Amino acid sequence: MTLGNSALKKTWIKWSNWEYWPLWAANFPVVLIVAYFALRARRPFFFSAVNPAIETGGMWGESKFNILKRIPNSHIPPTIFVKQGTDFQLLIERMNDVGLTQWPVIAKPDVGERGLLVSKIKDEAQLREYLSTNPIDFLIQGFVDHPLELAVLCHRLPGSHQTAVTSICVKETLKVTGDGQSTIRQLMELSDRASLQIERFETEQPELMRRVLPEGKTMELEPIGNHCRGTMFLNGNRHIDPQLTQAFDSVLSQMDGIYYGRFDLKCRSIEDLRSTGEFKAVEFNGIGAEPAHIYDPAYPVWKKYRDIYRHWRRIYQIYKVQAANQVEPMSLKEGIERLKTYSSYKKSLDS
Repeated sequence: MTLGNSALKKTWIKWSNWEYWPLWAANFPVVLIVAYFALRARRPFFFSAVNPAIETGGMWGESKFNILKRIPNSHIPPTIFVKQGTDFQLLIERMNDVGLTQWPVIAKPDVGERGLLVSKIKDEAQLREYLSTNPIDFLIQGFVDHPLELAVLCHRLPGSHQTAVTSICVKETLKVTGDGQSTIRQLMELSDRASLQIERFETEQPELMRRVLPEGKTMELEPIGNHCRGTMFLNGNRHIDPQLTQAFDSVLSQMDGIYYGRFDLKCRSIEDLRSTGEFKAVEFNGIGAEPAHIYDPAYPVWKKYRDIYRHWRRIYQIYKVQAANQVEPMSLKEGIERLKTYSSYKKSLDS
């Protein structure tokens, strides 16, 4: 494929699939939806009152570690907060103290989004490099090897003892299957989704791209379950039922000051989740979380925006309860200052 044809194909893939649309195009209707509810609330940052225990309600700039501390320990992997400039040997000692003794581990910024700077660390050498090249506060988590990764959006009204699950997304990480002849790069070229990741892989893992997989062997190329990294998001709402909802009610009800958000988690299977309630949350995202099932390539665009509207309507309904309870959202001044601070932080990560 020529360079020109390759660029044309990439452009077509991105514009013909909603999940790849530029943020300004995909989010323009969302801005209108949020503005509508902000006008009804007469408070521009009304959503911040929904999760008072999370900075900005979880819209931007929130600390992942602050949120994880509010989840029962039985439902999170071993995790430590690493301050910028921490001595490497001290870091290793802290990891040992909490049981982070097995490789790989996951490193991620304490404040971040969309998989930015999230890395699977295979050994001490890679961890040392991550520490030296990323001068930020970050987290180290134990790697959870459960086979099924889900994003589960749920909420409850303040004062209520009942949780509702409104979205389940099943994540399929980026994989290729060998034919005994083609390189991994050639196999990636055959998939629209994988082809968008070739440039990144050529930079990060050039040796891998030249490898030939045996016929029938499947390899996971990207362990981080983010659609920006090639993961396919599938609509799993058919799995929602009272038994599965109970698994999340028992956890969310213990998270004081948090009433709306999405568990990004791993579990053994849907059946096991229903019967045992066991899962490991690698993250919990607040108001900024989307109902991730809408990224299913087969999901019609009109349904995506319908579900986003419903998502924000629920947030508004929780805000009304909070307002009645005299829980105040951010002021206009505070919201703008926090947004400026977060924008500056993001620019520093991109530079």
